[in-house]
Amino acid sequence: MSQDLIDDATGAALGLPARPVEPGSAHEPGRHVDLRRVRRFLVRRPGLLLSALIVVLVVLASFWPELFTSKDPLKGVPSENFRGPSGAHWFGTDELGRDVFSRVVHGAQLSLKATLIAVAVAFVVGSLIGLVAGFVGRWVDDVLMRFVDVLLSIPALFLSLALVTALGYGTVKVAVAVGIASVASFARVTRSEVLRVRQSVFVEASLSCGARWYSVLGRHVLPNAAGPVIVLATLDFGSSILAVSALSFLGYGAPPPAPEWGTLISDGRNYLANAWWLTALPGLAIAATVLATNRIARALDGEWSRQR
Repeated sequence: MSQDLIDDATGAALGLPARPVEPGSAHEPGRHVDLRRVRRFLVRRPGLLLSALIVVLVVLASFWPELFTSKDPLKGVPSENFRGPSGAHWFGTDELGRDVFSRVVHGAQLSLKATLIAVAVAFVVGSLIGLVAGFVGRWVDDVLMRFVDVLLSIPALFLSLALVTALGYGTVKVAVAVGIASVASFARVTRSEVLRVRQSVFVEASLSCGARWYSVLGRHVLPNAAGPVIVLATLDFGSSILAVSALSFLGYGAPPPAPEWGTLISDGRNYLANAWWLTALPGLAIAATVLATNRIARALDGEWSRQR
């Protein structure tokens, strides 16, 4: 037993106050326990650890692509066209001799930008509709939910196509269209959680004590209803990547030679017979990112369910 522990035990026996523990020190209560819990949590879930690593790599590639490649994604060497994957070109080269790995890395910036905009639009608009409908109730709830039902009756991809046709082509417009198509899901989940929290005893007690409605909304309803909505946003991140890539594949995204992930797959489909890597490897990057975000969303959902 260390001298510090002996001194603490002696002081406690004599009724002396415990010595203050500096934050971040080794003797801080719960510090070692928390670290062990985190380590055990990650060791037992290698898939979650791998998923988090993939998401981190995609984020780094989006903001700092020079960390992964120094090649110009738009400059090609015609004499090196259709080179297969190798040490010099990890994902091979395309019909113009451009490095495909470099194009995938730089394309992550465009695809992630569109995905973040889409999720933000769906999260803000859908959560606001669900919050107002669930908290106000009465005829406001009926009107807003009928609007949400109309959105749900239209397949998301068809709605995105209609919106992007009306808005025009481009990465941002594709993102807005995908985000609006996902509003209904966020509205329904938010409304459901707001209704659950609004009927809780502590909310009724706050209202009966004379608390203002905005105080109850900000201090009680929003914090307790935000968990499932955040999980849905994480899950919708993967769906938005697929939707944005699908619209880019159809030619609604950024114009060539912008290396969006969907555009890369669309350009490579004409050379599947002799250059499979042009389509397979960008598609693998999309699939890995979507599966990783879905795995993280499942972990968040399970953690939130246990806390409830």
